[in-house]
Formats: sequence, structure tokens, C-alpha cells
Amino acid sequence: MSFIDEVKIKVIAGDGGNGVVSFRREKFIPRGGPDGGDGGDGGDVYLIGDQNLNTLADFRHIRTYTADSGTKGSGRGMTGPGGDDLLVHVPVGTLVYDEDTDELLGDITEHNQKIKVAQGGWHGLGNTRFKSSTNQAPRKCTPGTPGERRHLRLELKVLADVGLLGMPNAGKSTFIRAVSAARPKVANYPFTTLAPNLGVVRVGAYQSFVIADIPGLIEGASDGAGLGIQFLKHLSRTQLLLHIVDIAPFSQTDPIDDAKKILIELEKYSEDLANKERWLVINKTDLLPVDELELKVNEITQALNWTGPVYKMSALSKAGTQEIIYDIMKYMEHEDG
Repeated sequence: MSFIDEVKIKVIAGDGGNGVVSFRREKFIPRGGPDGGDGGDGGDVYLIGDQNLNTLADFRHIRTYTADSGTKGSGRGMTGPGGDDLLVHVPVGTLVYDEDTDELLGDITEHNQKIKVAQGGWHGLGNTRFKSSTNQAPRKCTPGTPGERRHLRLELKVLADVGLLGMPNAGKSTFIRAVSAARPKVANYPFTTLAPNLGVVRVGAYQSFVIADIPGLIEGASDGAGLGIQFLKHLSRTQLLLHIVDIAPFSQTDPIDDAKKILIELEKYSEDLANKERWLVINKTDLLPVDELELKVNEITQALNWTGPVYKMSALSKAGTQEIIYDIMKYMEHEDG
């Protein structure tokens, strides 16, 4: 199933049922009076978070969602049945916008969280409601009101604690495979990651966190080049970013230039994202001798004026990965208070 992170849909709440005009017609009751019942209310439309969904792909096939309408009333003062509400399941992490006004209607961040996106129509009144001392036989009733109609835009932002940044083939997917059960595609050519991947990292019996791997960024990403910029929004909910730098790129590019390009694109895209806590992770350290490795790491950190944490690892052999995930867990626990 392909990954879909933005869709537009139409929701239609149910119409209210009409009230009716009716009079009692019973033997031996010559002045029966009005007994027309009210209509039923129309059903509402709700969006509900579902942790078993991780994509909006299902909405490619069905774009209109309609709740049941209320039924008209009947004689003997009987109210018509109300229309059933409609529950539309969406992935946890879905933002809901009114497409016409661009208003944010809700942010679904928990399983079974519900938000009402369309109000059902109100019931019409039967003629019983209009009986008075001066009008003993009213012939008036009211229709039900139409249900609310809305055009919605659904945007999915994956919920993760840690986000991975880096050029294509920096080793992000290899890292997430090394520390979690996620199995994203890995190959020695660019853009093997075409959609965000989530991996749950279990550190202890009751200690875990979620990592998000997005497609790699390239120079000019903030202007629309490449794939990764389309998914940077998925990192906005994370607490921590890992900037993974390939110390020996397969393309033979300069690791320092690659790292600087990522930082430039990040700042262009979002100041908030650029200011998020970020750690530098030097990958593929097994490809260089120890003395040459230390010189290269120092060269990279100095060129970037890096003052934050720096880690060295080989995601393929898993060397150094345990230290990173233990430190991430400590950081998460500290941030959660």
C-alpha cells in the first residue's frame, strides 16, 4: 500500500426529519385534536483516531462520507427516529482542516479520539407543538434543517519521538533497521526510502521510543527538489533530531558539504524545526582507520561549528548504535520529567 499523507474529502451530515400535521381520528372522540410528531435529528459526522491505520490511502477510493438523515414524524405524537452518526476512522496524527476557510478543526493525537466535523440537521416540529388556547387545531409544522456539509483537508503527521535527517544513502534506513524491528528498503543507490518509516526502539522492559525515517534531502529541497522536503513536516512532532552524516559517501561527495546542505535546507524550511534539539551522528566509521577517523570527525565538527552531542557508529555492523539509543532514552525520560 502506498503512503498517502494528504487528502481532500467531503462530509455530509444527515438532514433533520420533517414534522407532520396529523389529528386524532378515533371512535367516540369527536374533537381529537392535533397529534403530529416531530421528525428525528440528522446524524453527525465524526473523525476518530485509529492506531491500526498508518496512511490515508483508503481515502483515495471514497471521497464523500454521508451520515443518515432523520425520519419524519408520524401521528399519535410519534417522533421520527434520528439518523445514525457516521464515524470515519483516520490514523493517529491526522490534522483536520476546513478546506474552504483553512481553519484547523482538530488534531487527532490519540487512539479513539473523536472530533465532530459536521453537525446533523435539527428535527422539524409537528403540529402538536403549535397547539394553544387560541389555536386548538393548528395545521402548521416545520421541516427539518439540512445537515452541515464541509470540504475537509486531512494531513497526516506521523507521531515519533526521534526523527532522522540526512542525505540519500547516509544510512538512516540502515540505522532504523539496526535498532528496531522496522524493515525499510536499503540499497546503495539514492531514494530507496520513498515514504516515512516508523520503528519502535525497545530499550528496557518498559522503556521504548519511536523513530521516524524520512526520504533523504538534497540541495534545493526547500525549493521542491527531491523527495524529502515533502515529508519534513512529519518531523515537527519529534522531540529530537539525529543528523546522520556519511563519513565516506558512495558518491564520493564531501561529508562537510553534505552536512551543510542539510542544515541550509532545514533552516529554509522551518525555523522551529531548525531550532529543535539535534545530535550529530557520524556513520560508516568502519570504513576508515581509527586515526584517520578521528581527524575526519574533528574536521567535520569544526567546519560546522558544532557544539552539540556527537556520536560515531556503523549502522551496518551496529557498532555504536546501543550507546546512541541508551542516551536517547535518557534524554526522553529527562524531557518527560
